[in-house]
Amino acid sequence: MIRPEIADLGAYTLKQVEHRIKLNQNENPFELPASVKQDVLDRLARASWSRYPAFVPAEESRRVAVHCGWKPEGTLLGNGSNDLLQLLFMSALERGKTCVISQPTFTLYKILARGLAASVVEVPMTPDFRFDVDRIIEQARKHAAATVVLCSPNNPTGTLLAREDVEAVVQHTDALVVLDEAYVQFAPESLITLLERHDRLVVLQTFSKAMGAAGLRFGYACCQPSLASNLNKLKLPYSINIFTLLAVGVLIDHWPVLKGWIDTIVRERGRVEAALAGMPAVKVYPSGANFLLFESLARTPAEVFAAVLSKGILIRDVSGYPMLERGLRVSIGTPEENTEFIEALREAV
Repeated sequence: MIRPEIADLGAYTLKQVEHRIKLNQNENPFELPASVKQDVLDRLARASWSRYPAFVPAEESRRVAVHCGWKPEGTLLGNGSNDLLQLLFMSALERGKTCVISQPTFTLYKILARGLAASVVEVPMTPDFRFDVDRIIEQARKHAAATVVLCSPNNPTGTLLAREDVEAVVQHTDALVVLDEAYVQFAPESLITLLERHDRLVVLQTFSKAMGAAGLRFGYACCQPSLASNLNKLKLPYSINIFTLLAVGVLIDHWPVLKGWIDTIVRERGRVEAALAGMPAVKVYPSGANFLLFESLARTPAEVFAAVLSKGILIRDVSGYPMLERGLRVSIGTPEENTEFIEALREAV
């Protein structure tokens, strides 16, 4: 009953283990203020639960577009940015088509592409985890790629792509270029302004990270309006529930206060990176996101993971990713959580 491409896929999974401090999923460690939550709940109580949401959530699209600096008619809303990633792949990929991705990167890209029976060409990053842009372009041209997916800041390496590199991929290929900016609020800038010049570029962003709203599942895709119009033909109706739609407006209203989290997280990222850089048995990589990739140079990642977990701290063993045989990833938590992690890791390595 199931197509062989799907039967042969490895699932995207995450093992659930007991923990005291959670630093494994790149979440925002700061909880939304009670007043913000209450504002959402009050609006929800006044809303009709027996009716569908607006068929086209035009006001929410407008608010999000203003928030991110794009056009409402080119802004698509989704049940998390993964929902929109699936929409993009379904629109562009099928058997006989090719998707080019860098490696290591977010594993869902390959799973979704292979699930549609498309071919996936993986371009290794450089040894210091920089994007090999020339090779990406070369492989996209060689295979007449239908899509190229770029994640910046990249998960799990934290690597940033320069503006001129993204432009080069768009200009020198014929592919639909998907730029996943899930972590961009922790980086110096978004490249969303490139959309003005390129009709084959789509930028994905989310409220899950900087907005501290991973549990609400809300993301958006920005592209030229003509492309958005075609994508809408395949987009599932009512994919965002009324609770999330109401929360979107509230979070945007409170963004001037909430974005104070970003300064704290970026500052803490620098402190944790410096601490890891001072450990002889650890190699840490620079990051533009709210997490750090590091390598254990003596003990195995599994041993380090277990030792840190014995202190109640859950991080991510990413040693199964391509090129990351010694890799682990840690999300930036609160200052107190980060201090505990640093001490636990110092003992573990």
